[in-house]
Amino acid sequence: MEEIKRIKRELKYHGAILDVYKDYMQIPNGHVAEWDFIGHKGAAAVVPVREDGRILMVRQYRNALERYTLEIPAGAVNYVEEPKIECAARELEEETGYRSEDLELLINVNTTVAFCNEFIGIYVAKNLIPSRQHLDEDEYLNVEAWELNDLIDMILRQEITDSKTMAALMAYKIKYGK
Repeated sequence: MEEIKRIKRELKYHGAILDVYKDYMQIPNGHVAEWDFIGHKGAAAVVPVREDGRILMVRQYRNALERYTLEIPAGAVNYVEEPKIECAARELEEETGYRSEDLELLINVNTTVAFCNEFIGIYVAKNLIPSRQHLDEDEYLNVEAWELNDLIDMILRQEITDSKTMAALMAYKIKYGK
């Protein structure tokens, strides 16, 4: 493969969890292309598995889709170098009101490789310990317990379309054969 090289990157917008850039790229045929790039500080997510095997999911409104979605608990890291497992443990407790000392890496996901570097570490949490929710001021969600096979069916019916949730649940199904 011939080399593609970034000539220049211009910051167009600086946000709390992402930055938007215009990249100027030297293409092997000599053309200079302008590509959009979104820099994301990273995130973690968790598949919380109860003793009975049901998975805790969160239902929340997503402005970008203008609807409620059913997702695994997740959130952005507090700082770029924060270990993803620490973020996953925090988000588990904040969003579901449970904590766990038994977190295991399931998969890593790059959500939108065409224009964003968002990287999500996804963990499985077992041996859940009741605690309490610590929702952010602007966060409103419901926690629901679901059977894995029902969630897989929802993915196949295109009722769950969130990429991290789909990847996590499918990987969990494959790895644990539940």
